[in-house]
Amino acid sequence: MSFRTTLDFLLHDWLKVESLQSRERFADHNRETFDAVLDTCERIAREKFAPFNRLVDTQEPVFDGEKVILPQATQDAYDAYAGSGMLSAAQDYDMGGMQLPYTVEAAANSFFSLASVSIGSGMLTTGNANLLMVHGTEMQKTVFALNEFSGRFSGTMCLSEPQAGSSLSDVTTRAIPDGDDFASEPLGARFRLTGNKMWISSGEHELSENIIHLVLAKIPDAQGQLVPGVKGISLFIVPKKLVDIKGELTGVRNDVALAGLNHKCGWRGTTNTLLNFGEGKYPVASKASGQPVPGAIGYLVGRPGEGLKCMFHMMNEARIGVGLAATVLGLAGYYASLDYAKNRPQGRPSGAGGKDASQPQVRIIEHADVKRMLLAQKAYSEGALALALYCARLVDEQHTGATAEADVSRLLLEVLTPIAKSFPSEWCLEANSLAIQIHGGYGYTRDFPVEQYWRDNRLNMIHEGTHGIQAMDLLGRKVLMENGRGLQLLAQRMQATADKAGPSWASEAAALRGALKHVGEATQQAWADAQPAQALANAVPYLQAFGHTVIAWIWLDVASSLDGELTAAAEGRRAACRYFFRYELPKIGAWLNVVSSRDTTCADMSEEAF
Repeated sequence: MSFRTTLDFLLHDWLKVESLQSRERFADHNRETFDAVLDTCERIAREKFAPFNRLVDTQEPVFDGEKVILPQATQDAYDAYAGSGMLSAAQDYDMGGMQLPYTVEAAANSFFSLASVSIGSGMLTTGNANLLMVHGTEMQKTVFALNEFSGRFSGTMCLSEPQAGSSLSDVTTRAIPDGDDFASEPLGARFRLTGNKMWISSGEHELSENIIHLVLAKIPDAQGQLVPGVKGISLFIVPKKLVDIKGELTGVRNDVALAGLNHKCGWRGTTNTLLNFGEGKYPVASKASGQPVPGAIGYLVGRPGEGLKCMFHMMNEARIGVGLAATVLGLAGYYASLDYAKNRPQGRPSGAGGKDASQPQVRIIEHADVKRMLLAQKAYSEGALALALYCARLVDEQHTGATAEADVSRLLLEVLTPIAKSFPSEWCLEANSLAIQIHGGYGYTRDFPVEQYWRDNRLNMIHEGTHGIQAMDLLGRKVLMENGRGLQLLAQRMQATADKAGPSWASEAAALRGALKHVGEATQQAWADAQPAQALANAVPYLQAFGHTVIAWIWLDVASSLDGELTAAAEGRRAACRYFFRYELPKIGAWLNVVSSRDTTCADMSEEAF
């Protein structure tokens, strides 16, 4: 069973994605157009990405003092991806887009992560441009977003700083108005930025004509002081090279300099950078004096002080993308270890009299424990894939549905996005670990790809909001927002799945109801007369239990839709569902017990005791 057949099943048989064509925005589409997009992306991924996955892992980016050098294969892959039109796939026709449902766009982009997540595709560029389409001015859309959608420009998001990490309230990058008439600039109010940004993916390269950085910075008050907290953060467009109002390069390099490349455990084909803004390496002429002065030119996006609100548009989109990347890396390891298990002879089955050494060896897939590890990978990864596509479908429903339907989809996405990011980043990483285990000693060598899949996947628990941040977001905000309405809506959908499951799934339906009840009780008990520090002390166990409950629900919905189908694929999905309910869902009891009791073992541990 291939990745494509799995995608086709989830998209067409389970999610019924063709039904989206009843909506005006997608009226021109049908199964044939969706399949054509998937076919194109699958081909490009197979030809331009997959053959070079190991190459970009071993030939890391190099800075020669002037520019970053990447393998030619990376440039060829970038050009092929940009040429496919996928950067603008979801945009309006008059913007050069295909008006493609996000569900299909996300599925199509997963081929590139499967082939080589290290080369990357266009997640940040598309997210950058999508943000500008919502929060930017008409000129910013035309000059920056449209050129990103075409692939002529690429994009980044610049949030973290060396001294602040994920604590965005502590950013110190400053933005000072550039001249007295800074607000009359056609590209947006013009500022000069100074500061340092860390962990910037694709922050420096030569793949595109220009790089458009979206930078969080603070505008000092009248006394020159930075406003404390996130409310003082604004958002700026900072191009690597300055452009005119037609989007043409002016020949002037902006004062953005590469301070260093980070050498990573995985994702080695994509540059990750430390950038200095306004250090004076590339000073830009002052409008007043005409003399070059330090300060990176940036154009304000949206209102001052609302930068984080704008940036969340890109961050939430990126979190689903990260989860999907983690998912397909888990699947890549699963496919590799399944193939290995089918072909590797080792050991003999145990009979009543013990093992008979005179008998031929059996393939390791015949051993029960290897089947366990394969089934775990399948349950984690295919369950996560179904969740990611379900979330993508909610995005389409939010954007194109009637008011009430769109609001329901919005709230469901609020609750599910931390799970769509965190579950695959933890459990598909575990799937990659099991893939190494199935390979034995060979899995720990570079002779097989599974060690690279693990290294590449390890990043996904960190970037776009660490595991702990997702946990605090879920328990501290998402399940409480609007008086818990999002959690209630999700519970209703879970209950509906349990209710419609046939007799053969009675025990699983009962287990799902029990898990849902346990999560609800733990949520209430965590916050009962508790201060945030107490309630959130065990946010990660809560996230793990919540995620397992969500995936159990997804699996039951998928498996119960297969009743009466006798194919091997259906048998495999039913087995994965049963595995998850019998081996995985029972784990939530231990996790939720510490949440409900507000256990302080971790919080009370003194620094000296470590």
